[in-house]
Amino acid sequence: MRGDDRDDPFGDIFDEIERMMNEMTGASAGSGAVGDGSGFASETHVDVYEEDDRIRVVADLPGVGKEAIELKCDGETLTISAASPHREYDERIRLPARVDEHSASASFNNGILEVTVDKVGDSAAIDVE
Repeated sequence: MRGDDRDDPFGDIFDEIERMMNEMTGASAGSGAVGDGSGFASETHVDVYEEDDRIRVVADLPGVGKEAIELKCDGETLTISAASPHREYDERIRLPARVDEHSASASFNNGILEVTVDKVGDSAAIDVE
């Protein structure tokens, strides 16, 4: 049997194709995930705008339906989870100031998610009676 002790000449090509496909779909653990090490590709474009009394976060979520978006906020971090048929999004955005998570409002239009949250004021004064 002549070819048993030789490597498959197409093996390297198939390995390379699989590696490239994993990079494109974000399936490999080292596919450019930034920060949290979640393994999700971190190509989501997110802008954070700090205004006088509120913070506005704008994220591009192309191909996602409104019903597929889940938002959570703990007062310091906004978590955006969403899925489209081709991609999953799992972004944790550290907010530049503490916010009142109960004041949050969100809109989604043409793949653009906008979340607005009121900042929590400085320490409140306490009246002594």
